[in-house]
Amino acid sequence: MVPTAGTAAAEDGGGHGSQGSPSSVAMAGGGALLFESGVQAEPDAGVPDPPSGISALSWLVSDATTGQVLAAKNAHRQLPPASTLKTLFADTVLPRFSRETTHKVTDADLAGIGAGSSLVGIQVGQTYTVADLWRGVFLASGNDAVHVLAHMNGSVAETVSDMQAKARMLGANDTHVVSPDGYDAEGQVSSAYDLAVFARAGLQNTDFAEYCSTKDADFPGGYDAHGNYVQSFGIQNTNRLLTGAKGVTPYPGLVGVKNGYTTNAGNTLIAAARHNGRTLIATVMNPQSGIQNAVYDEAAKLLDWGFEAAGQTTSVGTLNTVRSAALQDATGSAAEPDRQAGQAEQPRAAGHTGSAGTPAATGRADEAAEAATPRDQPVSPASAKSSTTSATAWYIGGGLAVVAVVSVVVLRRRHSAKAR
Repeated sequence: MVPTAGTAAAEDGGGHGSQGSPSSVAMAGGGALLFESGVQAEPDAGVPDPPSGISALSWLVSDATTGQVLAAKNAHRQLPPASTLKTLFADTVLPRFSRETTHKVTDADLAGIGAGSSLVGIQVGQTYTVADLWRGVFLASGNDAVHVLAHMNGSVAETVSDMQAKARMLGANDTHVVSPDGYDAEGQVSSAYDLAVFARAGLQNTDFAEYCSTKDADFPGGYDAHGNYVQSFGIQNTNRLLTGAKGVTPYPGLVGVKNGYTTNAGNTLIAAARHNGRTLIATVMNPQSGIQNAVYDEAAKLLDWGFEAAGQTTSVGTLNTVRSAALQDATGSAAEPDRQAGQAEQPRAAGHTGSAGTPAATGRADEAAEAATPRDQPVSPASAKSSTTSATAWYIGGGLAVVAVVSVVVLRRRHSAKAR
């Protein structure tokens, strides 16, 4: 039996399960099997089972191109995500500003950062490009960079709201956002399933893919709070499976995505790798073995198995972008009817508040259209026929209008001639 949303939330302990009937929950969550507890996998005869000894409370292996889930354990269990939540932050905010946009940091931009947060080292009064800030987010996992970008997006509160809406648009109903940077906060949860959805969506953006795969970079310096000049300095990606830091063997073909850690969440990781034209995503949440670097070791084992089993295993679910019925009811149609599904979002001006009719509002509509018709989903013949029919109707209507105008002009001229 597929658990209802209330049952799933109660078992996970997060209290933020998706709403709807069992069938709608299963549809929005990628399939009924993914709501079952324990390991779910259906490899063909002769193909090994997923690796034993994976101690993570929750994990999932999926194909980034097709969205098929190859195997999972407690895929929808709601757990604190730590900095892996920054992938949802990037999915939401990254398309809204061009990488060349600059921003001068104020004290307000850095207000409210949690104690003990990871920081890239942003200085008040210094001007940074958006590309600098995103390298600070992805490489150094800098909560200071997140807060600056969140304020550029309007405010931290507005960004949290935008992230929550983006998660629902992507069909990620296990996620409840409280802070945009993943800092521990009461009620902030996600799942191995949702994190895979966020990574898959992000990797379709070339800037996201570039930032999450960058091993090291120079970060701009400037004057610190005491008036001392700080030279530019090097930063390294905190994802050890990418860099090979601290005794971790780099994974061949790794393309990112993001790691995280807090005392409440434990270690979390989204790892994507590409072999022979196939890209797989492994998400691992909170290994319990106590072994150093366990999150990286377990992700590597899951990726190894995934590449061996891909094409020889029955999918146990799918990563989808279905919007929940509750969101449809709350927001109306998925998009304006004349929107192109998958249309790129227009960059926002720095500090824009996103009021009605602004580029921000347009961006949200485009996101809804993209959620309703994923980019990798071909347009159906019916849709193509509808588009052709609409165009024909416009041409005919336009022609009739021209004929009508010409007729009126001719009649008026005849009338004038008679009057003379």
